[in-house]
Amino acid sequence: MKIKTKLTLGVGLLFLLIILLSAVGTRYINALKSDTENILVANYNSLEYARFMLSSLEEQSSQAISTFENNLTKQEANLTETGEKNITTEIRNQYNRYKINRSDSTLLPQIRHGIYKIMDLNMQGIQRKSEIAKSTANKAIFWIAVTGTLCFVIAFTLLINLPSNIANPIKELTESIQQIAEKKYSERVHFEGHNEFGELAKSFNTMAEKLEEYNSSNLAKLMMEKKRIESLINNMYDPVIGLDENLKILFVNEQAIKIIGISQEELIGHYTQELAIKNDLVRTLVQDLMVAENTPSNKAIPIKIYSNNKEGYFEKEILHISVTPTGEQVKQLIGHVIILRNITEYKELDFAKTNFIATVSHEFKTPISSIKMSLQLLENKQIGMLNEEQQNLLESIKEDANRLLKITGELLNMTQVESGNIQLSILPNDPKEILFYAINATKTQAEQKNISLKITAPDNIPHVLADNEKTAWVLINLLSNAIRYSYDNSTIQLAIASRDNKVTISVKDTGQGIASQYKDKIFNRYFRVPGTKKEGTGLGLAISKEFIEAQGGSISVDSEFGSGSTFTIGLLVAGGQ
Repeated sequence: MKIKTKLTLGVGLLFLLIILLSAVGTRYINALKSDTENILVANYNSLEYARFMLSSLEEQSSQAISTFENNLTKQEANLTETGEKNITTEIRNQYNRYKINRSDSTLLPQIRHGIYKIMDLNMQGIQRKSEIAKSTANKAIFWIAVTGTLCFVIAFTLLINLPSNIANPIKELTESIQQIAEKKYSERVHFEGHNEFGELAKSFNTMAEKLEEYNSSNLAKLMMEKKRIESLINNMYDPVIGLDENLKILFVNEQAIKIIGISQEELIGHYTQELAIKNDLVRTLVQDLMVAENTPSNKAIPIKIYSNNKEGYFEKEILHISVTPTGEQVKQLIGHVIILRNITEYKELDFAKTNFIATVSHEFKTPISSIKMSLQLLENKQIGMLNEEQQNLLESIKEDANRLLKITGELLNMTQVESGNIQLSILPNDPKEILFYAINATKTQAEQKNISLKITAPDNIPHVLADNEKTAWVLINLLSNAIRYSYDNSTIQLAIASRDNKVTISVKDTGQGIASQYKDKIFNRYFRVPGTKKEGTGLGLAISKEFIEAQGGSISVDSEFGSGSTFTIGLLVAGGQ
């Protein structure tokens, strides 16, 4: 039997029992009401009429006679007991004679006697009808009790059986579902009958069989690995965003959602081209994804992102994912992964280091300047003559002071670069003038080693967009290095050329050169080629690179170990030339 049918029958039976109990109760209550009304209407009224008539006989006034007449008339209309009509007729006859002959004293006792008979007859009727009402009440109690007991038995039976018939299968099904949730896919349920639970059991067993089959397949293992990878990505400290080859977002971890400020539902499955229109950070992250996978990228600039009520610094790293399809030899791009490495702590430490170096370098310049001024005073012959040993010592102090001043200047320039406060005045300038200024600044240093400078410069070199002071500083640094590392009595080649909307200035020395494993590190800060005995801070080339690139130019080195080095800077040609 169907569960719906069981519930309908059970509830319907209870409804019928309620109707039956109500019908029995109503029937007997109406019977009791009818018996009571008979006593009140038939007998009690007659007693009242008789009492009023007896009272009226004691009085001989016209009002009493009227009252007697009125009550006798009501009594004549309320004849309910056997023999009551005859007695009432007799009273009427005797009373009529009494009205004609009031001197007859035998009539009043006869009238009273008749009234007493009516009262006695109605009292007997009240007693008889009371017995009938009592019998009706006893029947009502019996049948209501029988009907109520029957309703209770049936309702109790339904209460015991109907909930268990519904709850027990549900309980068994719940336990089976819990077993399935614990990956015990061999669990089955067995419900007898052709009701809804039987159909549910069949559907459940079919599902369990398919889950068991699915769990034993490789797909389940792949899904488990997918969930494991997703959990690892979500627990990463760095924000991670995964894209397909069409730049549609495949996954994002919680850290990426926090800094982007868009919910996961609005990110996953949407194209970054659409999101970039309304989100600046997304636009910044994907703006260079159109660059080919193997195209060398410029130096990564930390991205400042404001999230969680504070500023953070992140380095963007883009991984291009390529696979080689089965049976093919050419790799195919299938997606990209954007990783934002949180470098906020390192950036804060770097700021602290930069400020410290700037402060210390600034404080060094004052005592170094005082030392140089003192040296100039000592060199003044008006103060006093120095012997040869004193003069040599003075020259050594002057050389050390100049070296310290140079290091201090380089440190100050580096702090300016690191803090991003490079002040540039980029104007059209003649590259020849800048080069000759650098040559004049290093002329004395070249003469000390008997090094000659050979200049190759066409007459029609266009002007360049450059900061005169910063570019001259770079050339002076390159010439100083070339002189320092070149052999005595050698020649340094200086050349200016124009090509591809750029003007290049190259400095070629005759030194030992740079080994191939160090060429990529030569522009790193504080890097010095191992084994060199020359003094230096390792900052000159790093600062030169920053200065030139800040002007939109480039700097490179071409060197072979044992054949010297050639440093080349490229500057943009000024418009209108």
